[in-house]
Amino acid sequence: MAKTVFIGAGSLGFTRGLVRDLLTFPTMRDAEIVLVDVNKERLSMARQMVEKIVALGSYPARITATLDRREALKDADAVCVTILCGSTDVWQHDILIPKKYGVDINIGDTRGPSGIFRALRTIPEMLAICRDVEELCPNAVLLNYTNPMAMLCHAMQRAYPHLQITGLCHSVQGTAHMLAQWVNVPYEELQYTSAGINHLSWYVRLEHRGQDLYPRLRKAVMTNKKIYNQEQVRNEMFLALGYYVTESSGHNSEYNWWFRKRPGLIRQYCTTGTGWNPGHHAYILNVYRRREKTWKKEVREWLAKESPISLARGNEYAASIMHAYLGGEPFEFNGNVPNTGLVTNLPAGCCVEVPVIATRKGFEAIHVGALPPQCAALTALNATIEMMAVEAHFSGDAEMVYRAICNDPLTAAVLSLAEIRKMTAELFRRHRAWLPQFKRVNL
Repeated sequence: MAKTVFIGAGSLGFTRGLVRDLLTFPTMRDAEIVLVDVNKERLSMARQMVEKIVALGSYPARITATLDRREALKDADAVCVTILCGSTDVWQHDILIPKKYGVDINIGDTRGPSGIFRALRTIPEMLAICRDVEELCPNAVLLNYTNPMAMLCHAMQRAYPHLQITGLCHSVQGTAHMLAQWVNVPYEELQYTSAGINHLSWYVRLEHRGQDLYPRLRKAVMTNKKIYNQEQVRNEMFLALGYYVTESSGHNSEYNWWFRKRPGLIRQYCTTGTGWNPGHHAYILNVYRRREKTWKKEVREWLAKESPISLARGNEYAASIMHAYLGGEPFEFNGNVPNTGLVTNLPAGCCVEVPVIATRKGFEAIHVGALPPQCAALTALNATIEMMAVEAHFSGDAEMVYRAICNDPLTAAVLSLAEIRKMTAELFRRHRAWLPQFKRVNL
């Protein structure tokens, strides 16, 4: 009987989808599924939802829920992490404080000043999870879905290089589905290689039956207004750089110098995008605020439905990775792993998102080579900033945090060095209670 632990099971959308997926595999139909969260009410809701999925599929799986992470992790085969450190009242300042200084943020969970401070609050908890895994289930695969993906995985993989750790994001396969529709190719026949860093990875190969699809994609973006308007930011990046980036326009508008530095540019280029409106300041913060008022009602309605979820397997990687690790067929996915020469023009040791093969032996990352130079320039800068932020955590050096934010493309396009220092100092003051690794902050 396989044992899978979900840490942060109160992230209800992830939990129900991932559990649904893993139960579709013969290696996990009878799994022991252990749900862990620090919020007792959300944990109870998660358990009810998972038990409903088990009942709908008549699976022989066993479900337990606990507030005790260490109890849950004993002898686990796989661990999925979907945590959030701090309530909305805490992380809202990652977005609101930069706005005071003129840095307009749409989502703020990956990089830039908001992503860096989210990482600095979250890394200690992720390393605590790794310590427990090392002691209680050292042979388990640890699959992280928590953002900021690259910084968290880099910290974990640096501190615990012997553990089987990777980070998973649905942007690679999600965007591939979108591009297949745009060029009128069945997704199953799309051939691609994606490489870079999380949320800033590039389809360095995009083919159908050996034919390069980029000319067809360029024509579609340039001539079809509906397609162009679906992803204005990403389509502008594609037309300029020649390769398509994996994550949505809302995210990518924050990772460069081009779109969010002036209100007029936001109005021109950030009006549409998949999943959310990239032009809205604090879009995701407002979504979370609304969910705080509605999530209980939505869960009760979900539980009341006779068939609230399709039992067909979805597109997330986690269950297929678990199946491969438990002895099923090998599975290729895009994962976040240390750069051991895998992408030759990104910093050595940074966290890269590249093709990885999961087998019973663990993870084997695939060498990709060099990114196109016009893509590598932006990607390498962001990777370097991420490494600086992680180094700041381990050294407790607040000045290093400031220097990382100094180099953030969007921040540097808007603020002077003195203004960045003042903003960074204010973020430190606001989050002091969540940053025990910084003994002294003198900015």
